Amino acid sequence: MARNDVTRSIEQLATVLKMELEKENKALNAFRLAQDYHQQQRTKLTSLQQYRMDYVRQLQQEGSGGVKAHHYQQRLSFVAKLDKACEQQGHVIAQCKMAADQRRTQWLAQQRRRQAVEKLIEKKDQSLQIIDNRIEQQMMDELATQRLLRRTIS
Repeated sequence: MARNDVTRSIEQLATVLKMELEKENKALNAFRLAQDYHQQQRTKLTSLQQYRMDYVRQLQQEGSGGVKAHHYQQRLSFVAKLDKACEQQGHVIAQCKMAADQRRTQWLAQQRRRQAVEKLIEKKDQSLQIIDNRIEQQMMDELATQRLLRRTIS
């Protein structure tokens, strides 16, 4: 393969590498956003659960002092709604985790594609070095041959 062909190939691969790096950065950003959103949803669930526990404690304290049945029933109904909200939030978290895992998989796949292009560039660089070494060796051989010819003529 000619030196110009290898050089052109390296330049083309450098362009591809640049695009792959951009895709990798986008995939990484998407993964980070998904992770952040997942964490936000987990924090929301924790807050909801804490609020529920506090509300139940308050209800128990009020119950020990005597509360009307109707009022107590309304409070229990609200606790049931909090339980349902916690359950729904659990589903949201599961979906967020799946999305984050999916984004992570996409990022890792893109990372592998970028690494493959880098390895190709490395191989092309090695090929270019071999070509340059051969050209240099040919020039040295030619120079040595010319010196030998001059000595024999003189």
